[in-house]
Amino acid sequence: MDTRDWYFTLHLQEKLTPEQADELDGFDRFCDGRISRVESPGHTRFSCLFGAETLTEAIAEALGLFADFPGVLVRSVELDEIALDDNGMWTPAVIPAPPPVQAAQPPS
Repeated sequence: MDTRDWYFTLHLQEKLTPEQADELDGFDRFCDGRISRVESPGHTRFSCLFGAETLTEAIAEALGLFADFPGVLVRSVELDEIALDDNGMWTPAVIPAPPPVQAAQPPS
């Protein structure tokens, strides 16, 4: 089977503390471009792009990055409608991804 890119989001159980965020910033494995931290009020998630033969392998690899990071628990994995399409999983039962946003054209 060929390796391909898989897109998904990991949601943490709790928002990272400032100390955890600083520690995470020091880990090389979180700085290679495959995983990006996204902070919002009361929530931390990670946008992921991993190469693997299967989605399960890609998620397992991403979860492995957290294995020795005490106090940080991943609550869920999300595949939104865009990820389903990007991951080649779109079927008629999947809500279509929204169309790309186009900038308004100035009047001539």
